[in-house]
Amino acid sequence: MSKRNELKIWDRPVRLLHWALVACVATAWWTGGHTDGWHENFGYAVAAIVALRLAWGFGPSRYARFAQFVRGPHATWAYARQVWRSQAPRHLGHNPLGGWMVLALLACAGGLCLSGWLYTTDWLWGYGWLYWTHVVLGWLLVGLVVLHLAGVLFTSRQHRENLVRAMVTGRKPAPGEQDIR
Repeated sequence: MSKRNELKIWDRPVRLLHWALVACVATAWWTGGHTDGWHENFGYAVAAIVALRLAWGFGPSRYARFAQFVRGPHATWAYARQVWRSQAPRHLGHNPLGGWMVLALLACAGGLCLSGWLYTTDWLWGYGWLYWTHVVLGWLLVGLVVLHLAGVLFTSRQHRENLVRAMVTGRKPAPGEQDIR
């Protein structure tokens, strides 16, 4: 597909933050339980990435702004019903379910960072409830990632577009006749 038939959707900061978050979360997960500091350092990197993405969500990039893709409950449920009936319209940016997934992933990653940091403080070090909060949030994040990947694969197949490629290049096919309902 030529670049003439594609639109720039996701800017470089969104894509870099997305893939940096993938790498840092995966590495933090892999190093969990080690006492050499890697887990904590990657946790701090995740916290910085989440903070930057939250700030960029109110920034200048159209498809990065939360206001562009986060929809209310009514619109989101309507979209979910369209998905169930295989009648969901294609979105250039995130669809309503994808928008809520972005928020859920950022909130869970942020909660993990907060609980991990609190566990290192003199104030809350050694508290079992905080340790288990961190563990549960870690597994919740794994579940959200699995749902996110399933949604990406499902939507890619449903709309015949490679969303992983789009998150690498920032480009998606321009709307065509297949998008007109």
